[in-house]
Amino acid sequence: MMPAAPARHPALTALILLLPLASFFLMLGATPLFDVDEGAFSEATREMFERGDFLSTYLNGEHRFDKPILIYWLQALPFMAFGATEWAFRLPSAVAATIWCYATWQFARERFGADTALAALAVAATALGPLAIGRAATADALLNMLLALALFDAWRHLESGRRAPLLRSYVWIGLGVLTKGPIALIVPGTVTFLYCASRLEWRRWLKSVFDPVGWIILAVLVVPWYAAALTIHGQDFIDGFILKHNVKRFTGSLEGHTGSLFYYVVAVPLLLLPWTSPLLAALRHARSDASTSVRRFLWIWAGFVVVFFSLSGTKLPHYVLYGSTPLFLLVAAHRDSLRRAWLHLLPPTLLLAAFIALPMIADLLSRGGAGNVYYRAQLAQAHDITSTLYYLVTCGALLVWLLAIALMKTSAWNRLLLGAVLSTGVLITTVAPWVGTLLQGPVKEAALAARALGGTVVAWRFDAPSMSVYREAVTPLRAPEPGELAITRIDRIPETGYETLFRKGGVVLVRRLASAQE
Repeated sequence: MMPAAPARHPALTALILLLPLASFFLMLGATPLFDVDEGAFSEATREMFERGDFLSTYLNGEHRFDKPILIYWLQALPFMAFGATEWAFRLPSAVAATIWCYATWQFARERFGADTALAALAVAATALGPLAIGRAATADALLNMLLALALFDAWRHLESGRRAPLLRSYVWIGLGVLTKGPIALIVPGTVTFLYCASRLEWRRWLKSVFDPVGWIILAVLVVPWYAAALTIHGQDFIDGFILKHNVKRFTGSLEGHTGSLFYYVVAVPLLLLPWTSPLLAALRHARSDASTSVRRFLWIWAGFVVVFFSLSGTKLPHYVLYGSTPLFLLVAAHRDSLRRAWLHLLPPTLLLAAFIALPMIADLLSRGGAGNVYYRAQLAQAHDITSTLYYLVTCGALLVWLLAIALMKTSAWNRLLLGAVLSTGVLITTVAPWVGTLLQGPVKEAALAARALGGTVVAWRFDAPSMSVYREAVTPLRAPEPGELAITRIDRIPETGYETLFRKGGVVLVRRLASAQE
């Protein structure tokens, strides 16, 4: 079997080191904001400026208690510099994801060597799940970066006994609590507890967790904003943020996001595409890895996150990414053990083939009876928006890949690295903009049309916060009064009493006539 380590040529090393910058910044603003999450985060940031209130968040004039304040403050900085653009709202996530990748590389370099560090960096920068959240205007990339930094420094403390990394971990945890709440305490606290418990080092864990200076750092970072939010909003903050978006999110299904106990058994391999097969191969070594301290720590980290969120009532794919960082490292560490090269090269082949088939799949779904009228109408645009260039890029990438795996006389890992880079490049430059145009293009165009027409505009039976971002104005969620404009779905307007001003896909901009009935 040929060695699987990345080539050590300086130019190739430099290219791999540049992968995060390409993955997270290239064409960052090329797609419209996706609803609901990107639109909601971006509009809440925009409304802070409209209201002149930088301690509380609102969405279309209503309280938004979903997340703490840090991501909104970070989005506010590029918003001030560049305005209400997709690039500006996504910039904090891209920066966070890039730091996340390089922090993983540095941690691996210290403990596994330079080649494994490069391999881990490549996985982190090209896996599907991290790529998605690293290019999204949400809080997830920021939280993942902070969790990675916290647990990397926690390990450095456990490994060496030095206090400096322990205190740094308190900084990252505090910032994480300002990003997404108690989960930033739960993951590092439980992972380090389970690791120390596995070695019967209870006192060591207790001493680390109850470090007085660490808790002062945590209090200085966390208490001011939480105290201000509680003072301003009182019971509404407790009910909205603590009870609904934290307690209920775990104990029940929030907003219909549910799944079976094995939801994440399927989600994890998909989120790590195209590195799925090396991930499954690494699982074979979990038992033997337990004899190596750092690898035991990494498996405990990944395993706890999967189990914890499998028990949660609310299930969303990106939750399990909180445990993806150790998987980057473990996949890279076991890259020399890959066998059956064809099996490991199958996921990128299927992924590149799926990119080609997407327009045809969308067109077929639009003609069927599945889903609702709105989504079928959105998908019906697939044929019209798919250019010849789309097929040239996607088919060309698949052809290059097939030639590479047939002709390259190198390891499965190096060929897989090429497949990951190809699929990432096609996704960023071609597929994601196409998907954005298909699903969100009509929303953006309707919002811009409403902005040009002026007057009062409402969102009627249609939850798409990005329309407020593009209008640069609050869009109340209610029925329109006579003479008012409303952005809605084609399956949610009466047959009479409304004048249609814009229609594309499943999105309609209408004006209510004086004679319209509720």
